[in-house]
Amino acid sequence: MDLINDFRDKTHILNLSKLIIENSKKPLNIMEICGGHTHSIMKFGIDKLVGENIKFIHGPGCPVCVMPRHSIDEAIKFASMKDTIFTTLADMLRVPGSYTTLAKQRAKGHDIRALYSPLDVINIALKNPDKNVIFFAIGFETTTPMSAVVIEKAINLNLKNLFFHINHVTVPAPVKALLDDENVKIDAFLGPSHVSVIIGSKPYEDIAKTYKKPIAISGFEPLDIMDSILNLVKQFNENKFEVYNEYNRVVKSNGNEKAINLINKYFKKVDFEWRGLGVIPKSGLDLKDEFDFLNARKIFDCSVESKPENRACICGEILRGRANPPDCKVFGKVCNPQNPLGSCMVSSEGACAAYYKYKRD
Repeated sequence: MDLINDFRDKTHILNLSKLIIENSKKPLNIMEICGGHTHSIMKFGIDKLVGENIKFIHGPGCPVCVMPRHSIDEAIKFASMKDTIFTTLADMLRVPGSYTTLAKQRAKGHDIRALYSPLDVINIALKNPDKNVIFFAIGFETTTPMSAVVIEKAINLNLKNLFFHINHVTVPAPVKALLDDENVKIDAFLGPSHVSVIIGSKPYEDIAKTYKKPIAISGFEPLDIMDSILNLVKQFNENKFEVYNEYNRVVKSNGNEKAINLINKYFKKVDFEWRGLGVIPKSGLDLKDEFDFLNARKIFDCSVESKPENRACICGEILRGRANPPDCKVFGKVCNPQNPLGSCMVSSEGACAAYYKYKRD
């Protein structure tokens, strides 16, 4: 099977479109948790293929977007220290902190590097023994195992100059927090793809049962998403609340047990402040206490005074599912990819970036 051509087959997609429209007789609000799904929906015009009764709500599934301002300010403070090499993923460089960005600090001469792979930080630390090297680790369960591998290598190599600024988050906790918000009207979920490869489909079963919301774990291709939407429509009509694993070619019930064991070896669950969602108990990850010698927050001064978010930016409301990018007065005007006011426009997975690129009509 050709995973590109077959999963973008026009005939199959239009047949699914017909079935979805025929079966969706009442309004259905579907939240796609993953920012990658948001981009696929906009890129392939899926929102135009599902009929008028289906509304997409964009969730907090963009790891760059959900980083709170104080985490960005901490990163900027670390990156500005003397004799420091600060490393992170490229999208983080342009996310506005309270006063500046990592990109602007790099332009001032600070050694701030965007990594192609987290493992690159090992070589950077080995080649620069006279420097403190800090890795700004972000992401959901998808990228957490990679951070665990880097940590393990750093320990095995006895690296004394490599430290970790951990900002990993998890998916199930914010989903529950959104469902506990009476102002967010969600009828069903498109479950994330890459996260589910790691954690499996089983963690969503309790959410579906407790909150009575159908969930379809979907791949990113148009056929994946259309098939998942049809399943959600049918479950909604039949008053069912199950987890449908459309992405079963890579997602298993128990996930990737080796990756999960790596996460559990080095990380503990902690409360985490999400942009737009506030503090969600046990929704984030940090290094276990026995690894404090690697924890940048424990080794260096990370105290910062952060300013409130820009009041013109509604990124927080978008991440909560209360608004869409066009609802923002500055969207596509003052706020654009060249001059982003908020993280939803910066990130390649952000909802505002998706609308700006594919849906500005």
